[in-house]
Amino acid sequence: MSPVPNAQATTPTKPFLRTLAGLPSARPPIWLMRQAGRYLPEYRETRAKAGSFLDLCYNPELATEVTLQPIRRFGFDAAILFADILLLPQALGQGLAFKENEGPVLDAIRTSGELARLDANGIHKKLAPVYEAVSRIKAGLPDECALIGFAGAPWTVATYMLEGRGSSDHAAAKTWAFGNPEGLDALMDILVEATGAYLERQVQAGAEAVQIFDTWAGVLPEQEFRRYCIEPVKRIIARLKGKYPSLPVIAFPRGAGVMYDGYAAATGADALGMDYTLPVSWARDHLWPKTVVQGNLDPRLLVVGGQALADGVNRLLRSFPQQRYIFNLGHGIVPETPVRHVEELVRLVKGMQVSA
Repeated sequence: MSPVPNAQATTPTKPFLRTLAGLPSARPPIWLMRQAGRYLPEYRETRAKAGSFLDLCYNPELATEVTLQPIRRFGFDAAILFADILLLPQALGQGLAFKENEGPVLDAIRTSGELARLDANGIHKKLAPVYEAVSRIKAGLPDECALIGFAGAPWTVATYMLEGRGSSDHAAAKTWAFGNPEGLDALMDILVEATGAYLERQVQAGAEAVQIFDTWAGVLPEQEFRRYCIEPVKRIIARLKGKYPSLPVIAFPRGAGVMYDGYAAATGADALGMDYTLPVSWARDHLWPKTVVQGNLDPRLLVVGGQALADGVNRLLRSFPQQRYIFNLGHGIVPETPVRHVEELVRLVKGMQVSA
């Protein structure tokens, strides 16, 4: 397959891609994490038609439909592929199920010897429906709307693989990090290779930028953060940039706190997604002068709406005016979010209604 146009050294015209390239814009582009989801009635209808969450992820027609739904309704500047970060470990051969009121459940890896059951050779066959969805989405987008591909960062994906499910303390993963670092390094090597190959195929299929989600980056202390969060992401980005030098890469090291500072330079990321705990004034002074930033409205403000939402939007638009800033949340939209509040958010950002 030939690379997508934005992977070449051309000046982008889409607002989202222009901002990622550091070019000025009349207003910040806007998209939202989990913008395709249960808060939308049309998503719930499509989800019911699919049968299960995984069936929805692996059905190119329906995955395309739910990806495009928020673009049609709200006119966001970017769409993000509808998939899940845990499709990759499943493609590697790890058992995965999504259980009602429980979330993802995997066949947990307990020992280094069990890593041998992971096989990267067949991932593209398993993930072929995802690549087809990327192509379909790209074909269905408005001309000015960009397409984002994504994957989970190796550390975050590893936490699920080792815990067997979501966790509040990540005890198993941190035990590997402290007590079996060689074993965790081996898992990281597998995930770096598989994630790089997965993202390359998404770009070949039509993704114009990619985001790497490190949802649990904030649970590690500094030394382990550098070993298991920074280094694997650096290797993935180096691989992508080796093939697509102008491909924009957004990294989202959620919860990293002061370790956000220097993260973009250390990994090679073009932009940093900010979580909602990161102080806006600190981010403006320490991150924004050096890199494109994205975020970080608290998703609960979108639930509450009204003046609280307007004040939160206004604070961000005042702090990051017109260049190197992408409007987003500091985590994903929650299911109870009223649709009308999302409509109001888009109106505020697109209207640049910023009070002094």
